[in-house]
Amino acid sequence: MTATLFPAVLSARARAAQISPIAAASALAARLRAQGHSIVSLTAGEPDFDTPEAIKEAAIAALRGGQTKYTPTAGTPGLREAIAADYAARHGLRISSGDIIVSNGGKQVIYLAFAATLDEGDEAVIPAPYWPTFPDSVRINGGTPVIVPTREADGFKLTPAALRQALSPRTKWVVLNSPANPTGSVYHSAELAALAAVLRQHPDVLVLWDEMYDQIWFGRPPAHWLSVAPDLRARTLLVGGVSKTYAMTGWRIGWGAGPSGLVAALEAVQSQVSSGPSSVGQAAALAALRGAAVDFAAQARAAYARRARRVEEGLAQVRGLRVLPPGGAFFAWVDVSGLIGTQRPDGALLEADADVARWLLEAEGVAVVAGAAYGLSPYVRLSYAASDAQIELAVERIARAVRALRGRAAA
Repeated sequence: MTATLFPAVLSARARAAQISPIAAASALAARLRAQGHSIVSLTAGEPDFDTPEAIKEAAIAALRGGQTKYTPTAGTPGLREAIAADYAARHGLRISSGDIIVSNGGKQVIYLAFAATLDEGDEAVIPAPYWPTFPDSVRINGGTPVIVPTREADGFKLTPAALRQALSPRTKWVVLNSPANPTGSVYHSAELAALAAVLRQHPDVLVLWDEMYDQIWFGRPPAHWLSVAPDLRARTLLVGGVSKTYAMTGWRIGWGAGPSGLVAALEAVQSQVSSGPSSVGQAAALAALRGAAVDFAAQARAAYARRARRVEEGLAQVRGLRVLPPGGAFFAWVDVSGLIGTQRPDGALLEADADVARWLLEAEGVAVVAGAAYGLSPYVRLSYAASDAQIELAVERIARAVRALRGRAAA
């Protein structure tokens, strides 16, 4: 079969899918670095820290102890119990371990949720800017993402009025993410209470609460959805994991916690998609949740806060750029509207945020992701989950790249 004919055999869902723009930007940066270019990659949401040694030692002990076989589809009983205990200790939530499913990362939980619930034409309300997996996972499972633009004046958070307008008889899900990727925005209790009041009027709508960055916050801790609206627990799926908190992205362990009927459906789908997740990864995650690296999360949070301040302060000095101060996660959401309409030294115009991202990479080797990938322009996202030295170098290079432009921002 020739390459030109091959797309004809693909399903409409597969044709709607695309490689993650974040992964694509990271891959391009890696290729350029391999070719000998000096690249500062601020594309991936991945801690630069190594997994704590105590967690790695727990994984080694699991290997030596013979934990190399299949696990139950929903995860090992010990890990599910530890996740339940963590919810109780940190949020006061009493969740049965039987209402928890462990998957190959939080991304798989999200996919399973949409696969298990969406029929053709069902809708999922997704605030923009969004993590690209949300709308693409809805599409590939036959649903329709309803994108709701948010405003900087509202901290790029969904408002009750916008939510009310977006809901329809076909709405199956509302997606909420706090702390948020890509903006670093954090919902506070009053904001969640106002959204919950709207959703109480729509009893058939499910809520996907993505809390993957819940231990990376600056200032006051984020409010938890179920602490604010415990009466909506029967239609809420919590999505978490160890990747960001414990620098365990490659271990691929995430989880979902929700009503038993929904979790059972996710387990059924997972049994056909992948079976249970890695036995060794689960052993490592269990050690993390049981305190093997008890101080790591706080130390990492302090480092991210320091880097966030450096990015804010450094880019505040660059004409044409504005940074929304993040409340959590490890991303800077940078307004580049002041650079639109300027010219590169070769005369090419910067007409969109993708042009800005391309210029930063070509001129100074700084890799970021264009805001269009997250459904809102003109912005770029940069990750400060990089070393202090790399952050310092990136700020210097970005400033130099902008100074090289001709036009109103660089004047």
